[in-house]
Amino acid sequence: MKGRYSHGANAYRNVRTTTAAPYSDSLQLIQMLFSALVEALAEAEGHMSRNNFEQKAYSLNRAIKILSGLQDSLDFDKGKELALNLSDIYDYSRRSLLKAGIKNDLPLVREIRRLMTEIDSAWQLLPNALNHQPVPLAS
Repeated sequence: MKGRYSHGANAYRNVRTTTAAPYSDSLQLIQMLFSALVEALAEAEGHMSRNNFEQKAYSLNRAIKILSGLQDSLDFDKGKELALNLSDIYDYSRRSLLKAGIKNDLPLVREIRRLMTEIDSAWQLLPNALNHQPVPLAS
């Protein structure tokens, strides 16, 4: 099980925010990854608006790496259908960001950021839900 979360930790290290990762449990790590993901997407939007192509590519690559880390951390044994759904969403998002980078498609990046912000909001609410009843984590 530890190996599954090491992929997420590696993705997090790639976005230069390592100090909190070793001290976090898996839920906190997922929350940190989502915060970094939404930040990278917002940065990509800004770079696209300013036609700063080099920084756009960096921000989109960062977001894609984080999505890969999130997908690698999914626990299909515990999460079953939720894990499958999240895997599909992460895969769609990665493909969409690749396409958006090639075509400089700002509306598509905004769509993915809105989608990831919604999922992030659910992850932020999860600690309270876990305090009230047992819920299997799927990442």
